[in-house]
Amino acid sequence: MIILGCNGFTRVSQFFAEHFGAVGIDKHYLMGHDAGAALLVDGVLVAAVEEERLNREKKTTDFPVGAVQWCLESAGLQFSDIDLIAVPWNWSAEVVDELLADISAAPMAPDAKQYLLSNIAELARRVVGPEAILADFAARTGFTPDPDKVVFVPHHLAHAMTGYYLAGMPDSAFLVSDGRAERFSALLGEIRDGRIRVFEESTIGAEYSVGILFSAITRFLGFVPNNDEYKVMGLSGYAAPPSPNPFVEEFIELHEHGRYAFRRPLETDDPHSLDPLFEQFFGPFQDTLEYKSRVAAAAQEMLYVLTSHQIRALEAESDLNHLLFEGGVALNCLNNTPLFEGSRFDEMDVSFGASDTGIVLGAAVYAWLEHSGTAGERQATAPVTPYLGPEYDDSAIERTLREFGDRVGWTRLSDDEVVDQVSKLLTEKVVIGWFEGRIEHGPRALGHRSILANPKFPDIKDVINTRVKHREPFRPFAPLVLESEAPKIFEMGRKTRSPYMTFVFPVRPEFHEVIPGATHVDGTSRVQTITDRDTPRLAALLRRFTALTDVPCLINTSFNVAGEPIVCTPADALNCFLGTEIDYVVLGNYLVTKAASVV
Repeated sequence: MIILGCNGFTRVSQFFAEHFGAVGIDKHYLMGHDAGAALLVDGVLVAAVEEERLNREKKTTDFPVGAVQWCLESAGLQFSDIDLIAVPWNWSAEVVDELLADISAAPMAPDAKQYLLSNIAELARRVVGPEAILADFAARTGFTPDPDKVVFVPHHLAHAMTGYYLAGMPDSAFLVSDGRAERFSALLGEIRDGRIRVFEESTIGAEYSVGILFSAITRFLGFVPNNDEYKVMGLSGYAAPPSPNPFVEEFIELHEHGRYAFRRPLETDDPHSLDPLFEQFFGPFQDTLEYKSRVAAAAQEMLYVLTSHQIRALEAESDLNHLLFEGGVALNCLNNTPLFEGSRFDEMDVSFGASDTGIVLGAAVYAWLEHSGTAGERQATAPVTPYLGPEYDDSAIERTLREFGDRVGWTRLSDDEVVDQVSKLLTEKVVIGWFEGRIEHGPRALGHRSILANPKFPDIKDVINTRVKHREPFRPFAPLVLESEAPKIFEMGRKTRSPYMTFVFPVRPEFHEVIPGATHVDGTSRVQTITDRDTPRLAALLRRFTALTDVPCLINTSFNVAGEPIVCTPADALNCFLGTEIDYVVLGNYLVTKAASVV
């Protein structure tokens, strides 16, 4: 069975701009972001890529025509070969009627309520409803899908299936939490033998969305909402939460079954609505590290209080021992570690596709499980890897190098020579772009489109932030470490691995001065563990580097500059290289330098 997962809408960005003011700093206050496509063949995930990697528009909402075409071409397939198309949204007439009823019952000013009712109905009719999606698919691809072969998957169930499949399909309890889906912002439930059961008494409506609340705080602090929440997470390390914390003491209320409420429901059409309350809590806004970090620390503590409340409800309702946490809120890796450590669950997984980048995977898996046969026939036959996107062979790389003419120089090396020479370069204070194999899926660079550096230099963070990434100086960098060595360097608690940078751990005191460039101000690191199986050449590089330096980690950050997608093609990599102060780039087996006239 061949299933294509597809997320993205041609007109959604324009609609939200015109009707909900989603422009400028608020441009990501919309649905359909992180557009992309994935291909599942007989239960095996064979291809996936985000449209932003191809059209170079960060967090694009556009219909993923490039991603769809690449997935099919990479597998040697045509549209006529597809058995099912899976869409990670279900804006059916019934769902729209339920949403309109929710809005009608919400405490809102009459004019605002009527405006929202009319615009939501129009959004469903023109952009995100089933008929609009089918028409959009046909217009952009030239292929008209059979409506009976298109599966519209509820957004949060697609998230749950992403986590389930990427964890290896164990029976699991799950928490999905993000800004909002069709109606809700969070679901709790469990998956047994591929079948989902939602704990209906624990759902959270959009008016109490912690994802939207965290975005409002992000905006209040001067960052881009629904994009820069990780900056708030990073800032929280510079301060302790205030005691008492007004978010916890004066704003949130905890109820039975993991439910919660805000004492002031969110006005999802007005991103400024809570600014006066934030200033009441913390005083007039000040553009200082001290002020921002205090607000961020308060927000971080509030997030833990709410999500741990939901986890306790899961513990009471489900007897399963495996926990999945998915949705955009699950990207708050600083929150994930204490959530797991404070729970009774034996294991907790947060996937590389936890955000909306992953819902094309989950939608395809949902359709596969719904339409395949017995449980035995539904077992995936290959290990899942995040390295699912385009790759480029030597001929493509060398052709690109020649197109860049006299701006770069290059040397072709064997794998062993790459490991040997790059490990020696990394003993110094240099920054190296690392480009190999298929591009990783999801928001994190996981070693195929990465920037590497030596964390022993205390100021390497400032070098990369200022000269390469062009981003705020307070932001930390993640270390990559061999999975077998990680517990020696980090206090990993009950976790034994963190392959997707979705957990944060304290750095053991004896290593604070060994890897200062990868240790945040609060003494923690967002860790990526690697193995010979998953990234053999990168693991070999780290071993050689450690043998030369006695430093057991490398800094790993995404190969891009602030505001741009991670590089995909060799040309993307070279343009980033030449536009920044990156010292060297490894493109496959080519070590690339800047020409003297460019330096």
